[in-house]
Amino acid sequence: MSRTAGKVVRKRRGTRWSGWLFVVPALAVYGFFVLKPLLTTFQYSLYRWDGIGPSEWVGLDNYRTVLTDPDLLEIIGHAFVLIVFFSFVPVVLGLFVASLIHRVSTGALGTAARTVLFLPQVIPLVAAGIAWSWVLSTTGMVNQVMDAIGLGRYTRAWLGEFGTALPAVGIIGAWVMLGLCTILLVTGMSKIDPSLYEAARIDGAGSVREFFAVTLPSLRREIGICLTVTVIAALASFDIVYISTSGGPGTSTTVPGLEIYRLAFAQRQVGLASALAVVLMLLVLLCVLPIQRLSREGK
Repeated sequence: MSRTAGKVVRKRRGTRWSGWLFVVPALAVYGFFVLKPLLTTFQYSLYRWDGIGPSEWVGLDNYRTVLTDPDLLEIIGHAFVLIVFFSFVPVVLGLFVASLIHRVSTGALGTAARTVLFLPQVIPLVAAGIAWSWVLSTTGMVNQVMDAIGLGRYTRAWLGEFGTALPAVGIIGAWVMLGLCTILLVTGMSKIDPSLYEAARIDGAGSVREFFAVTLPSLRREIGICLTVTVIAALASFDIVYISTSGGPGTSTTVPGLEIYRLAFAQRQVGLASALAVVLMLLVLLCVLPIQRLSREGK
């Protein structure tokens, strides 16, 4: 009896170790390409270094600069402004568009609509930034349409003025993220039990009541995924801003990702750039973790 029990214990231990052997290659790759650069970035953030010469230990001075410098705080604030356009606008519009597509999802029209909406995810962001910079230029399509309908006095260089540049970049981001959010929400709607809608109709619920009582609660997980992806995209945005405005005019559209690049490679302040990168990572976690917690609680 004891011999049999010993064999069972050894077999379980062998199974446990064999499982770790399958995981070790992935952990090694993750550690080398993610954890090691992260630790190196934190190490650099404690020094004043130009990337070439000797470094000087400054402790937490770089973090103090990030959290007290008005220009850097304004740049971080730009990323939170973009969250409104990158996250909330695509999710709200995505819910509306997904509801319409869900009603015609069985036909060719639904398939075509999903394909068209998802195209921005296929187009490289660099190409999207170039195309939108043409559309929003002084002679672009937006101003031409406004001239045609009698709104010529409101035309302007949308990406070239201090008051409109950041919202214009946000609109580009909303256009990119709308298709992804819509497809995720349409997929979630297809998983909702039709009997829930039938029960709601029996209780006398209309379309609006069905949406808020059945559809919206059932999409909590999908909405959480949409918010997670889009919030990260807003806080870590770089390519769209770099291509469309290069952070201008002035610093009105400069975001943390672009400022990290400038500090490290243009101004040779590697330590300060690393500190800003660490702060940005913490901000992403502070924004994403509550979203993940709320979406898990809704399961």
